[in-house]
Amino acid sequence: MDDVDEPQAGPGDLLVDGLAVGVCGTDREIASGHYGWAPPGRDTLVLGHESLGRVAEAPPGSAFHVNDLVVGVVRRPDPVPCRACAHGEFDMCRNGRYTERGIKELDGYGAQRWRVEADYAVTIDAHLEEVGVLMEPTTVVAKAWEQVWRIGQRAYFEPERALITGAGPVGLLAAMLSVQRGLDTHVLDRVTEGPKPGIVAALGATYHHDDIDTVAARLQPDVVIEATGAGPVVFGAIANTSTYGIVCLTGVSPAGRRLSVDAGAVNREVVLENDAVVGSVNANLRHYRQAADALAKADRDWLAGLITRRVPIHRAPDAFDAQPGDVKVVIALDE
Repeated sequence: MDDVDEPQAGPGDLLVDGLAVGVCGTDREIASGHYGWAPPGRDTLVLGHESLGRVAEAPPGSAFHVNDLVVGVVRRPDPVPCRACAHGEFDMCRNGRYTERGIKELDGYGAQRWRVEADYAVTIDAHLEEVGVLMEPTTVVAKAWEQVWRIGQRAYFEPERALITGAGPVGLLAAMLSVQRGLDTHVLDRVTEGPKPGIVAALGATYHHDDIDTVAARLQPDVVIEATGAGPVVFGAIANTSTYGIVCLTGVSPAGRRLSVDAGAVNREVVLENDAVVGSVNANLRHYRQAADALAKADRDWLAGLITRRVPIHRAPDAFDAQPGDVKVVIALDE
């Protein structure tokens, strides 16, 4: 925790009073020194990429008004730009020179006042003030589902059953979007106690805690959204989809952990069943708008149940210490 200067204004910027930031595994990796890049010429980085704030000042003629609830986009296109960034698909940057608020070379939103370019802010419904901080992780799964649908449409595609592996915030929000799409939704996680089974049940989905091979072999899901990054779960999901199944990987696996895999069997399964495996990370402006729509349609009480711990700003370091029963931990900036 530290005092910083007032954020400097840029042309077309919004001035925002911070309400909350979410804390995720990426934040914990940065805080422990395993990941992240400070802005050039600096040795500190303001954290916070899961944002929520209220507009204090908006430039004349913009689409924003004072008191609007807004979320700041995380990634910015690279300065070259590559062809993907030049077409607004900066989540798919091809040369790695993108920057990210609170992660890579740009200060984040973990401050009581912050600025954001109007072109990289998205409004959110006023009734979502208590849960709007879930917007950024929802963008991640909005993109994942978009990728699944685009791949599925290479041919006839009418999925019926989805399996979400991992019941953290990303997995639970992926399950929410699955239910909104009318799919028979199943969630797999290793815990048997705490809030997760009840959160899944309240969504109208089915919770499982057996091993991946047992659950997926029985379900034969048409779609898997993988949100654990655990090697055995990843390969168990790939091996047990229905014919023409799609596995979308959103969890990042730690390097250095070895796993014995029958590569020939995996290849045979994918080829002979026309399966597809795709990785998905980050989001662009289109996905932020999709996420805003999804949250607006969701049950607000259910969304509130995902936030299992809200830490006041004067105790912000406590948010980085995982506790039993945590799902989503949020730092309140507006005390």
